[in-house]
Amino acid sequence: MPLWKRNLFVCWFGMFVTGVGLSQIAPVLPLYIEHLGVDSTSLVAQLSGLAFGITYIVSAVFSPIWGHAADRIGRKPMLLRASLGMSVVIFCMGFAANVYVLIVLRLLQGAITGYSTACTTLIATQTDKEHAGFALGTLSTASVAGSLLGPTIGGLIEDQGGLRAVFYITGALVFVAFVTTLLFVKESFVREDKKAMSMREVWRSVPEKSLTVTLSVTFLIITLGLYTIEPIITVYVAQLTRDASHVALIAGLAFSASGLANIIAAPQLGRLSDKVGAHKVMLFALIAAGIFYIPQAFVTSPWQLMALRFLLGLTLGGLNPSVNTLVKKITPGALTGRVFGFTISAGYLGVFGGAVLGGQIAGWFGIRYVFFVTSALLLLNAVWVYFKVYRRLGGNEIIRKDEVHEN
Repeated sequence: MPLWKRNLFVCWFGMFVTGVGLSQIAPVLPLYIEHLGVDSTSLVAQLSGLAFGITYIVSAVFSPIWGHAADRIGRKPMLLRASLGMSVVIFCMGFAANVYVLIVLRLLQGAITGYSTACTTLIATQTDKEHAGFALGTLSTASVAGSLLGPTIGGLIEDQGGLRAVFYITGALVFVAFVTTLLFVKESFVREDKKAMSMREVWRSVPEKSLTVTLSVTFLIITLGLYTIEPIITVYVAQLTRDASHVALIAGLAFSASGLANIIAAPQLGRLSDKVGAHKVMLFALIAAGIFYIPQAFVTSPWQLMALRFLLGLTLGGLNPSVNTLVKKITPGALTGRVFGFTISAGYLGVFGGAVLGGQIAGWFGIRYVFFVTSALLLLNAVWVYFKVYRRLGGNEIIRKDEVHEN
């Protein structure tokens, strides 16, 4: 097996379980906070929002820092640091004595994270140009699938083993990711003995500033659109069905349907981007995603919603890989980790912003308007991408630039 394929397989597993680790707390968080002694319903809601969101906000801050460290000392050390640290912190959440200890551990989890940044940088720099789209497309399915399936997995573990078992089992899985990374990931990293650059100097060294900003904002919008439905999907499913006994399960399946479709579509669309250009795949996937959000506001049964979420996931499978492929192509190898750190930070902000935005829109205007607003954001982003990315790269000039930055 080629080295890049072996690294891809190990990194995919690691990103999947760390994605689960970041998101599995969502369905059990209010219950766990109640279990830790909080009786007030309003206080439970406030503390749940704080405990959920703080991990993503802190991750957004630390992701560029760990990206910089990956460029300086290597990507594999960052993978080992993040996976071991997260496994210990998540496992310790199962022993939390009160809600404040839990919140501190969630904050620490956000600070330790960086596995996704290091994985993306490793695969981007260690994979040849011909297979970059496929490799990054496959890798992108891991974190998306982990994040989308995490709530369902957490709910199932809680149902079978109790609240604390969610943290014990997830911590153990992340430790398995640490062991497999230690044993099987190989990296040919040559440290450049140069003076460390400040963030301002890094930005000055980025050759395609406008494209980099456009791609980071696009990544934020993609993630934001994916998570606007998370706070309201259970309520929406309850409105669509008369059987209240399985609402949580059906809502989890509806939310996870897009993750399953993403796993199926992303590698294939990654291959397509290698052939026709990532900028083309990204534009048409943005348009299709924006369109598929609209009929979700008019469904009359949860199964219709589930089918449309699956179709949406097929289009989203062309977005993350395209962004990562373009970032790789326009970024010098010595800066890859730091630039990927910025784009992944944008994704973390999108998760937090999407959950907040979806809840606010549903509260003020109604659940169906969440789909309309999300569609509008994606279609507006598609217009921006058309002028800033598609028209500029229509002649595949990015391939010629990439040859200058190839490692």
